[in-house]
Order: sequence, then C-alpha cells, then structure tokens
Amino acid sequence: MHSLVIFVSGTGTNADAIIQYFKKDRKAHVSLIVSNKADAGVLEIAKKEEIPFLIINKKTFNETLLVEQINDCKPSLIVLAGFLWKIPETLIHAFPDKIINIHPALLPAYGGKGMYGHKVHDAVIEAKDKESGITIHYVNEAYDDGNIILQARCKVEEKDRPDDLAKRIHKLEHFYYPRAIDFLLGE
Repeated sequence: MHSLVIFVSGTGTNADAIIQYFKKDRKAHVSLIVSNKADAGVLEIAKKEEIPFLIINKKTFNETLLVEQINDCKPSLIVLAGFLWKIPETLIHAFPDKIINIHPALLPAYGGKGMYGHKVHDAVIEAKDKESGITIHYVNEAYDDGNIILQARCKVEEKDRPDDLAKRIHKLEHFYYPRAIDFLLGE
C-alpha cells in the first residue's frame, strides 16, 4: 500500500477528500499530516481518522529533521493541499518528483507568491475571465512553476462573486485531486 504525506494549513477539505477516496480505494493511506497552524481544522480530521500529525512553525522549523520524519513514512507522494508556505529546497531535493500541489486557477495565470484562495478568485473575476479551474502540478523551487499534471476547467458566470467561484473550484478539487494522485501512484 502506498503512503501519502499531506501538508495543510487550513480546514482540510481537500485532505479529507483524499482520505475518504483512499479509504474506499485501498491503494494508499495517509501516513502523516503536516500543518503550520496549531489550530488548523485539518487536525480535527486527523484525530477523527487516527492519522498522526505534525505541527511545524517558522521559529523552530528544522528542515533536516522534517526530511527524516517524512522519510520514516516512506511516502510515495507528498501532497500539498492548501499549504501556504513555500516548500524549502531541502525537501524538494530530498523528494524529487514526489511533491505535488493543487492551485485554484489555470496556471500559469494567477499563480505565484501570495496567490491563493479568494485572492485568486478575486483576480479571475476582476479580469472578467470566462473560465477558471484547477491545476495540479509538481512542486519545484519556484511558486506554482512545476510541470503540470492535470488541469480541469469551469465557467465563470457574469454574476459570480468569489464565494460562488470558490464552490465550483472546490468541487473540481475534491473530484480531481484524489484521482490524479491515484493515477500517479500507478498500479
């Protein structure tokens, strides 16, 4: 069975979609959840699902120790699911082509430092784009710059507010992210 390590900063809806998908599929399990927020909602999910979790913070953060802790899980993939820190190069080099991320827009549009969540949806609506979507991509040293694995699209309606667009984006994320992971894991 494959091992997944998920990094999350917030409520964990994508993490939960992944956990639930693989509870049925049985190809993988989540071995560890890493969060940079002690009050992140994902920690309640981790407790409920009996998944070990690790809380990291910038003051005491030790990249080498984190690599060791992740290596203990023998991950097939490290999955960023709403994790708001830039991944250190130490981790990228320790796990080449094993770290993936999901972005709530069609990269390369609306990517980069500070572009996450409603900031992305605001920008899409302000630009009067006719469509938006998600991008699942590999993580490299630059924000939202790794090779694209999958993109899925949705319409942007004229009357849309950021919350409206976010709901459609979340549906795409919850459907496609677990399936993209499943595909990447292979047989």
